[in-house]
Amino acid sequence: MTEPLGFSVRIFVPFGDPEGIRVVEKSNWTGQGIYFSRPSYTEVRSKLAEEISRSGVYILWNTYGSGETPTVYVGEGDVVKPRLDSHANNKDFWTHAVTFVSKDRNLNKAHVQYLEARLIEIAREAKRCDLDNGNSPQPPSLAWADRVDAELYLKDMLLCLPVLGVSFFEKARSPAETTRNLFLNSTTLKAQGFEDGSGFVVRRGSQASMTEAPSIHKYLTTWRNQLLNDWGILVKDGETYRFTSDYKFPSPSTASGVLLGRTSNGRTDWRDGNGKTLRELQEAVDILP
Repeated sequence: MTEPLGFSVRIFVPFGDPEGIRVVEKSNWTGQGIYFSRPSYTEVRSKLAEEISRSGVYILWNTYGSGETPTVYVGEGDVVKPRLDSHANNKDFWTHAVTFVSKDRNLNKAHVQYLEARLIEIAREAKRCDLDNGNSPQPPSLAWADRVDAELYLKDMLLCLPVLGVSFFEKARSPAETTRNLFLNSTTLKAQGFEDGSGFVVRRGSQASMTEAPSIHKYLTTWRNQLLNDWGILVKDGETYRFTSDYKFPSPSTASGVLLGRTSNGRTDWRDGNGKTLRELQEAVDILP
């Protein structure tokens, strides 16, 4: 398997507040991302007016606890600014946003409509957020060269988003040859998974409890209902639920909590084939001779 190539991302904090506006650029890419919190939008509007007066695609989302699924909206604009103005006035849910434009103004209306449609498609496939978009737009018909250009732009944009902590477009990846398999075994179910960079992947065929403890956190119940009723990731299989595909959770504890139907410490409940807990594996130190 070919290892992914490294790349450089430059994050510029133009006004000195690391929690505010960040301008994101990637090596060998004409794109430019502007990441900001909702309170910072007034500053974006006044000080980065030229950048948001270009064609672009944007993403709005809210931030809750690390275990909860965010609400996300994806949009586009031949000029991004009026669209962001409208959402600042009329959409209450979002707390953060990022918009992507082109430094050389090579993106046109058809390109950004294509990017919007593809991002919505990817988010629906990843099933890691609640999309506020009411429908799934079809990508516009583009010439072959334009479609390739748009896909290359999208590829670089998807590489930049996790660097900003935006992970809801990421699907579960297949484990590498060196990946350590972990197991969650109880008297009623068996499950398998592995750590994957920014999250924890539960493998297809893993079982989940059909019952919930009275003390279960609300977000775990919400996640279980989404997996079962909205996304079709969980299906009834005898006396347990079963995962129909690999699924990536934000943390080992969210994964084990959803499977067990109760609050769980994933660092102690997930174990390898020798019975070592994930915590023990993470804390182990190799001593070189």
